[in-house]
Amino acid sequence: MIRVCFAGVTGWTAPPILAAVDRADDLALTAGVSRSAAGRTLADAVGHGDGRVHASVADALRDAEVDVLVDYTSAAAVRGNVWAAVEAGVHAVVGSSGLTAADYAELDGLARERGVGVVAAGNFSVMAALLQRAASLAAAKLDHWEIIDYASDTKPDVPSGTARELAESLGEIRRPEGGVPLVELHGPAEARGAEVGGTRVHSVRLPGFTVSTEAVFAGKGERLVMRHDAGDSAEPYAAGTVLAVRRVRESPGVRRGLGALLFDDTEEDAGKEG
Repeated sequence: MIRVCFAGVTGWTAPPILAAVDRADDLALTAGVSRSAAGRTLADAVGHGDGRVHASVADALRDAEVDVLVDYTSAAAVRGNVWAAVEAGVHAVVGSSGLTAADYAELDGLARERGVGVVAAGNFSVMAALLQRAASLAAAKLDHWEIIDYASDTKPDVPSGTARELAESLGEIRRPEGGVPLVELHGPAEARGAEVGGTRVHSVRLPGFTVSTEAVFAGKGERLVMRHDAGDSAEPYAAGTVLAVRRVRESPGVRRGLGALLFDDTEEDAGKEG
């Protein structure tokens, strides 16, 4: 039985994932983390599990039996939560945005030192993983691309975890050819977006969006646009999160992206140029 602590247990993402954990014969929700519901039983707060809701991950790991921490909190909280788990020898599945490539490199070293696994994805949707897979194949063959990152006007972190992970994964394959150098632009350089892993990323924050990620590839006389649109439900993240919970213990260190679990040949094939 894999014992799970869910950080962000009263959040928007939690209900379908908690229901999936509850349906699984090999998983058990033993603790939750939510400051607003701290002290309540899981059954009372969210309708699943036999343990309690705690104010912090440190409290949960001290008071409950936990094998895997699942974090769906915020950019402000995720680092402290995940580092606390790994330091305690607890595996982690990270669905929160906010960690950079440098953060993950540091976390990878700590996880290997502690002998625990971490699976982190900007988006645990299978369709989002397929977007990243397809974009990686395109980046190995095409020379020009940028990313457009859409989210609601209330989302404080830019770019989204989905867009950041996509840009960083493409950067591991190659960097796109640039246009006019920033120093030669007429006007504010910020209009060209931010550089993430060598890719220009443009974050749009408007009402009516959840998270949409668009990879735009272009050549002379043609364009290829790949886009993933998230709906108003967290249901698409349930299957991928449960898969990560089951497989996070397979190897120590950080594995990034749901594709690392879905496509065994991702790095070998998607990274080939030609």
